[in-house]
Amino acid sequence: MTPKAAKATKDTKATYAEPVVSARDVTMTYGDVDVLQGVDLDIHRGEIFALLGPNGAGKTTTVEILEGFRRRSAGEVSVLGADPERGDDAWRARIGLVLQSWRDHRRWRVAELLTHFATYYPDPRDPAELLALVGLTAQGGRQVERLSGGQRRRLDVALGIVGRPELLFLDEPTTGFDPEARREFHVLVERLAREEGVTVLLTTHDLAEAERLADRIAMLVGGRIRACGTPAELARQAAARAEVRWTADDGTIHRERTADPSQLVWELHRHADGPIAGLEVRRPTLEDTYLHMLHRETDGTDGTGGIDETNGTDGTDDTARAA
Repeated sequence: MTPKAAKATKDTKATYAEPVVSARDVTMTYGDVDVLQGVDLDIHRGEIFALLGPNGAGKTTTVEILEGFRRRSAGEVSVLGADPERGDDAWRARIGLVLQSWRDHRRWRVAELLTHFATYYPDPRDPAELLALVGLTAQGGRQVERLSGGQRRRLDVALGIVGRPELLFLDEPTTGFDPEARREFHVLVERLAREEGVTVLLTTHDLAEAERLADRIAMLVGGRIRACGTPAELARQAAARAEVRWTADDGTIHRERTADPSQLVWELHRHADGPIAGLEVRRPTLEDTYLHMLHRETDGTDGTGGIDETNGTDGTDDTARAA
């Protein structure tokens, strides 16, 4: 089966081969602080996997352990069939890294730097084609220190994939990208996964980006994976509710959160015996689900922002809101 054929859609499960990344009961302790408290992960070939969590949740520590840059306190880890703590040069050549920020090689020219990096790999991408792919052909002769923030980020991406990695780590990859560049990058990542079978581990605070790209998402809170699944599965796990809005005959705007918007809309139509003015159904986004789970895990609330879900109001006058 080809990598593309083996892919799961965002709302379905597929049967995968043995995981490319596997972690079992991984812990990490700094002094008296337990940063990771038994992390379990499986990431499969050709999958785009997003790791989300608030600052201080342990995302960076988890990724550094998987990359082989940090020794874990306990637990078992396998990445591309090897323990990252003992990965050799051949193992590292199969991994691509796009770090959040780095400022080395400032005086190198862009094309020269990419060509130099390509020499470290047995089957690198063509540097000229790669520059075109990330939109930096015109900047090929420019020194790295003279690139804009967005252009530098594109170069980071090019350096991360020049060696044709089997596993690609992306840490906040589109920081500084304009909307068009961000969309082109998303297309590139999807092509790497779908057509070339590259496994992608994405860490980002851009929840819209995670929802756009990821096949599965894990939420790391307090050093533990609190939930893992497709965006739709996470919404069901969180019991995140859709919001239905409509306008009454007197012009008052109503809204109500519900786990079954279809049932509520049916009841509204039956009551009105006809069309419903201003009817909108807003299903939960990944951001809604993330905030719902985060509030539930950290303070026991549901993250609804004070909305009274019995009568569908939040203490704000609906007529004033409509105005």
